[in-house]
Amino acid sequence: MSGPETRPLETDGVVDHGQVHEEVDRKVLHNRNYLNFIASRTFSSIGFQSITVALGWMIYDQTQSAYMLGLVGLFQFLPMAVLTFAVGAVADRFERRRIAMICQMVEALAVAGLGVLVWQGALTSHLILAAVAVLGAAQAFERPTMAALLPGIVGTDMLQRAVATSTSFMQTALIVGPSLGGIFYGIGPVVPFAVSAVLFCLAGGNVRVIRMLHKPAPRAPMSFSTVFAGVAFIRSKPEMLGTISLDLFAVLLGGATALLPIFASDILKAGPIGLGMLRAAPAVGALMMSLVLARWPLEAGAGRKMFAAVAVFGVATILFSLSTNVTLSIIALFVIGASDTISVVVRSSLVQLMTPDDMRGRVNAVNSLFIGTSNQLGEFESGMLAGLVGPVATGVVGGIGTIAVVLIWLRLFPQLAKVERLDGR
Repeated sequence: MSGPETRPLETDGVVDHGQVHEEVDRKVLHNRNYLNFIASRTFSSIGFQSITVALGWMIYDQTQSAYMLGLVGLFQFLPMAVLTFAVGAVADRFERRRIAMICQMVEALAVAGLGVLVWQGALTSHLILAAVAVLGAAQAFERPTMAALLPGIVGTDMLQRAVATSTSFMQTALIVGPSLGGIFYGIGPVVPFAVSAVLFCLAGGNVRVIRMLHKPAPRAPMSFSTVFAGVAFIRSKPEMLGTISLDLFAVLLGGATALLPIFASDILKAGPIGLGMLRAAPAVGALMMSLVLARWPLEAGAGRKMFAAVAVFGVATILFSLSTNVTLSIIALFVIGASDTISVVVRSSLVQLMTPDDMRGRVNAVNSLFIGTSNQLGEFESGMLAGLVGPVATGVVGGIGTIAVVLIWLRLFPQLAKVERLDGR
């Protein structure tokens, strides 16, 4: 659509790109519904990350086991794997804002219940795994549903910038969340649970007041073919399949950050507050990169730049794994977060731009499954391998594997390397 509100500013027939960027920034940040959207995602992410740090430290403190850290990732992943196709169909059939709000209320109640158990001294490692599974199920519905909302809040001309801006807020949450988790846990074990419960409630309140640009089209009834249509759609788009699967295998292999409690406790001797700082470092890098991409979007060579960024991710993973110095470890994690953000923005923009609205729930659900596989299953893989060969060897092997995946994907998906723009043109 090209109208007076979306046409680039011109002066004597020449497009002023600085003015265009400033105008698009203004539209994004003055869109009240978009602000409610990013507020909801940010509050939810802060709450979830704060709890993740607290539970990770708690279960390792109780068990001293890398295997148990791996199981935390597995129990987050399993609900997503089981529910993925139902999630997509539900998000495309029912009101997405209501689904997201219900998920956030479930998370608030689950976290409040955990706080009560901690207060009573009754939270065992098995109850932690059960609670992680409940939170994982809620996140399995919330994440793709919220992602499917975004294109209905901003236009396609602003989508890449909206994705980058949203990512910057999310990365801020990833900085604040782990830091709060470590600090609040140091103050008292109940504190992060109480704060997170409030944050999930705030997230639900913000998503409730979002108003969409367009009324959703009539939804097709659920059937076997419609439930699995997201998989077929992604398979038909080599660029989309390539970027999603690249992220899957790169992060799956390069998941040394899942072992941060071990590095913080046994190798770097940093303690719970140091763990929070290490957890925040990738988010600081990601925040810096997302701010850069929000101001200066990828206007040429997006595919090639994504491949280069994933290769840097692998190198930084190796550096982090070999480091015995806290400062060097934080720098490596900063680079990991910055390079990963380029892949996130390219993948998210391509998925949204190439998917019709009536398919976004199912496609984003499959995308979330891939992301969850790389993150949560990557944590499980890293925990199991670390139990066998140690955390350092696990990280080095993972970083080398990430670089190998980049080289293989360049041959398997040459179309992805040729992607130039992410602005819908």
